[in-house]
This record gives sequence, C-alpha cells and structure tokens, in this order.
Amino acid sequence: MEEMTLKSTLQVAQLSELSETDRQLIDLAIEGTSRSYAPYSHFRVGAALMLQNGKMFIGCNQENAAFPAGLCAERSAIFAAGAQYPDQPVVTLAITARNTKGELIDEPASPCGTCRQVIIETETRFKHPVRILLYGRKHTYVINGIKELMPLSFTEF
Repeated sequence: MEEMTLKSTLQVAQLSELSETDRQLIDLAIEGTSRSYAPYSHFRVGAALMLQNGKMFIGCNQENAAFPAGLCAERSAIFAAGAQYPDQPVVTLAITARNTKGELIDEPASPCGTCRQVIIETETRFKHPVRILLYGRKHTYVINGIKELMPLSFTEF
C-alpha cells in the first residue's frame, strides 16, 4: 500500500494587506451577517462575491425548523449571482461569521462540505478558479481556488 500526502496552500493576511476590493467584499460579507436568519444555531454567516463583470452580491444563511431546508450564505450568494448573471464567473468570494454572542469570529470559518461542492461546480462550470477570502478578526485566509480546501473533489466525469 502506498501513502500519499495532500497539502493545501493559503495566505494569511491582515486586513490592511488586502486590496480595497477585497476589503469591500469582506465589509459586504460582514453586512450579510446582519441579514442572517439563524434562530436555531445563532451562528450568523455572511458571504459576498464579485463576478468577472465587477457586480457584487451578498448572501447570508437562512435557517428553517425543517432541517435541512435552510441555506448557507455562500450558496445564497452564488445562486443569486447565477440567477442574474448566468454567464459570469465568480472571481472572489468572501465569507465571515458572528458567533452565538453576536461577535465577529476571531478565526476564519471555512465553508461546509455542501458549499465546497457548489464552489467546485462553479469553478468547473466556468473553468475559472474562485479566490476565497475567509475573514476572522485576527486575520484573513486567502485561498486561490477551492481545490486548496478540497484536493480530492467530486467533479463531472
């Protein structure tokens, strides 16, 4: 039996090191946390993305008592953008969250498995990597493509 090691590469940045556009997306993601409907988990997630044409969209998690009928912030942003601009690839996606006390999280939160799969499909569909910004108060992770988070991903055959 052979052993294989998989590695992920990402950058760890302070907010001041990011571009104005990246900071704007993070601000929109933070705004998205205030639009979240999270009466069950009290974990409010916001996402914001920018399409290749420069249009930006906000998403937020929407919970429902009939689990799993809710929707994550990342997917709500991606699906809203896709509904309005179906031919535009997602260039950058910013994600952040507030903890159960309503405070912005210190460490970045990573997308759930379902959201990761949707991001993979988005990259596959447009043949374009999605740059991901995972924001926490201490620092932001900058990830150049979802395959850094899911190196063994399920894609079309």
